[in-house]
Amino acid sequence: MTIYMKKYIKVILRFKYIILLLAITFFAIKPLFHQGFPPTHDGEYHVIRFYEFDKALRDGDLYPRWAPDLNNAYGVPIFNYVYPLPNYFASLFHAFGTSFIDAFKMNLVLATIIGVLFFYFWTRLFFNNIASITAASFYAFAPYRFVDIYIRGSVGEVWGLAFFPAFLWSITSFVQNKRIIYLILASVFLAGTIFSHNILALMFILFGFTYTGFLLALHKWEKRLVFSSLFIFLLGVVLAAVFWLPALAEKSYVQGLQIYNLDANFPELYQLLIPSWGTGFSGDNLQNQMSFQIGVANLIAVFLSLVLLIRYAKKKVENKAILLFFLVWFALVFFLMLSVSKPLWHTVPFLDYFQFPWRFLSLMIIICSFIAGFSINMIKGTKRRLTTSVLFICIAVFTTISYTKPAYYHYRNDDHYTTRNNFIHGTNSPGDVFNTAWINQKLPLKNKKIEIIQGKAKITELHIKTSVISFVIESEGDSNLVANIAYFPGWTLKVDERQSELERTKEGIMKLLIPDGKHMVELKFNDTMIRRVGAGLSLLGIIVCLGLWVLRKRT
Repeated sequence: MTIYMKKYIKVILRFKYIILLLAITFFAIKPLFHQGFPPTHDGEYHVIRFYEFDKALRDGDLYPRWAPDLNNAYGVPIFNYVYPLPNYFASLFHAFGTSFIDAFKMNLVLATIIGVLFFYFWTRLFFNNIASITAASFYAFAPYRFVDIYIRGSVGEVWGLAFFPAFLWSITSFVQNKRIIYLILASVFLAGTIFSHNILALMFILFGFTYTGFLLALHKWEKRLVFSSLFIFLLGVVLAAVFWLPALAEKSYVQGLQIYNLDANFPELYQLLIPSWGTGFSGDNLQNQMSFQIGVANLIAVFLSLVLLIRYAKKKVENKAILLFFLVWFALVFFLMLSVSKPLWHTVPFLDYFQFPWRFLSLMIIICSFIAGFSINMIKGTKRRLTTSVLFICIAVFTTISYTKPAYYHYRNDDHYTTRNNFIHGTNSPGDVFNTAWINQKLPLKNKKIEIIQGKAKITELHIKTSVISFVIESEGDSNLVANIAYFPGWTLKVDERQSELERTKEGIMKLLIPDGKHMVELKFNDTMIRRVGAGLSLLGIIVCLGLWVLRKRT
């Protein structure tokens, strides 16, 4: 045996549990390596978003907010409101020659792998290796994860489900050993969760806050830990302010954000308990309706944990209190998904922000997977524990593996979406969500971005980018022009580098008043005050993280 083979074997043995876990996970994402584009609810939307976001990046916008080609080329501020993280990854993949279709699948693959690994790292802080592999496998093969990947195509939710276990691992590590590096990582991973999916992030933050409180209670509410933990949540929110602050403060500038009927999206009890699978939407006919199941394996794990909890009720079991914490959350989430909880949904102000009660299945993935690992960890005897773990993983895999197989694939390239009017010229969302509040009709596609509607003038040197349009105009007398761009706060007009008045037409586009003579005109999409505040807060958060990193190296 050569020295190199010995080194390889040593590495394999060192990382054998990680390798085993990745091998198991491969079967959950294997169809994503298949050529073609699996049909999903949101997948085609994301391809267009990736294209528009990448176009803005290439035009020099480091944090894009405007999609210029959508809405019949009048543009929409979709990136001011929609989570940006998957778009950045897609642009990174595309920079290396990957199509946006493949970038969509690569997003899902990478997010799944990151989520599985961090779920293992997190649960390893409580359990042995066998139990942690079980927990991470349950996470990988949770039915709702497959709904997100293969039915909904919700790449943002899949990323949120990846970053949140990373946050749980880092916040737990910080509470346990108080190292600054974990404080920084916890804040960054919390911000990553927000950048991944703002709706899911609020749900996870609520759970994460109570989870952190539970950990602090175990440490007797040590003052330093309490203040440091609060600081982690604050810093994480500050880091993501460039996204969430304008999205909340400027939501009145767009229309259609509340298009979902909350009452029509409560799953029935049998739908949560009985396995089902469909490619339809919530509220579709029952024969093809989207699956709302918690999962057979997850329910077995919860049942086993209750049995073991009763069995060892009078015995000292390590970390038994945390199992009670997760079981309480399981009951709460289960209740919130049923229609009997409607009074709460209509009373508690923030609950309707989640749009769909069944969205709590995302949190159920975290809860049930942890409980599965805990159940294995409670079993006495290595052989019995290993046998039960293998049985649990087999149940989790074999009861869900059929959900990973799309009915068919679209064999298309990016041009199919970026050159077809029904894709590129919509608003990239159902119900014209994100269309500006001042447009009250569908405007026709125009050949020219700048049109002269009054006066005699000539336009030359026209340059069009995502957020900047510049041209030279020679006008005989005063002229009125329209820019076939949807009016939205942030667009500003400069004539000969001087701020000029920008008017809004009754159709909701922009009107330019140009005086007599030859002028250099620039129409630019700038940040509003609230966007600058958000960006400033995020920059401040980055500076704080760097300062803490320097402090860590000096202490």
